[in-house]
Amino acid sequence: MELKTYKLYYAGKLMRWGKGTVVKNAKGFVFLGGAEGRHPDTDDVVEGAEAQTRMCFEKIKANLEEMGTSLDNIIKMTFYVVHDFSGDLASAPTWVTAVRVRNEFFREHAPQFCDDDNPPTLDLVGVAALARKEMLIEIAVVAAIPDE
Repeated sequence: MELKTYKLYYAGKLMRWGKGTVVKNAKGFVFLGGAEGRHPDTDDVVEGAEAQTRMCFEKIKANLEEMGTSLDNIIKMTFYVVHDFSGDLASAPTWVTAVRVRNEFFREHAPQFCDDDNPPTLDLVGVAALARKEMLIEIAVVAAIPDE
């Protein structure tokens, strides 16, 4: 299988998301529902954007592996971030924290997807609320299944 994510630049600066990803010779695809910061054993929402984002990525990693693929095969991510719409979503504290945690997680598990390398295609969506009032972020992922 071959994945190629095209980098996106604005004013010479590499953006935190790719322009698009071309997938060749994949066995199939995984469309993960939104991962959220709810603890799987207690159903409690973990506190704060950092802990919620980390839990999202831990769930994404585990779910992809369960379904026959891995973080290395992510094609696209969609971040749903609670925002009050009083300012720019791109500079909102929850998003800034999510980007930092995403980079930390990818640096450990899939370094090719860090912001300074070749991040996957990404959509950022501001929302007024998620399923539970404590939830600040939810992440949906599309990944390819390698053709062994």
